[in-house]
Amino acid sequence: MLCAMSQDSWEPPLSQPVLAGEARTDYERYLNSEELLALQKGPDEWVHRDELLFQVVHQSSELWLKLAWNDTGAAAVLVGEDDLGGALRLLRRASMCMRFITGQLDMLEQMSPWEYQEIRKALGHGSGFDSPGTTALRPAMARLGEAFQAARERAGLSLLDVYVHGRDHEQLYQLAEAMMELDEWLQTWRIRHYRVVARIIGEHVIGTQGTPVEVLGRLIHRVE
Repeated sequence: MLCAMSQDSWEPPLSQPVLAGEARTDYERYLNSEELLALQKGPDEWVHRDELLFQVVHQSSELWLKLAWNDTGAAAVLVGEDDLGGALRLLRRASMCMRFITGQLDMLEQMSPWEYQEIRKALGHGSGFDSPGTTALRPAMARLGEAFQAARERAGLSLLDVYVHGRDHEQLYQLAEAMMELDEWLQTWRIRHYRVVARIIGEHVIGTQGTPVEVLGRLIHRVE
């Protein structure tokens, strides 16, 4: 029977999906790609075609933020277990997540102010202030800070000791630097986000939740 089959009709067993689901490939089944790609509005629902751009940027940002706050929280646990090397690896990933979402804000500047005003009609009272990703990241970073302070105290070191004698306490020093880098990326993202908003809608315009854009600028360096 195998000899009678044409080369075009023969598919090796490894090409067949084995995961549960109805999608054509295991790649699609594992990623739930059909559901994922259905989360954006379709053309018949757009108030402007750049709604797709707007949703893709923000939805993908929330996915990267989800990874960032999960890795940051897990890093805090590892620090509590004195696994500083494992924590460092996760914090580098979290910083990369923040770098990615900062970079993709460039995409929003490809919309003109007028195009954004059209999209804004569909946003209701939605605001970046309501981002579940940044809301979850802040307490994760706070827990990490507490875990670092506890690890430093267990080592009998002051913060000054960690920096002045950093080569003698390399992992604690590198952990402190990784925490600084993550915080720096969070601040960089805030500044970049503010500048994008100010460019698109203006400095003195009222935002979707009634907050003037310049207030957003003053909140950039707020201590959480």
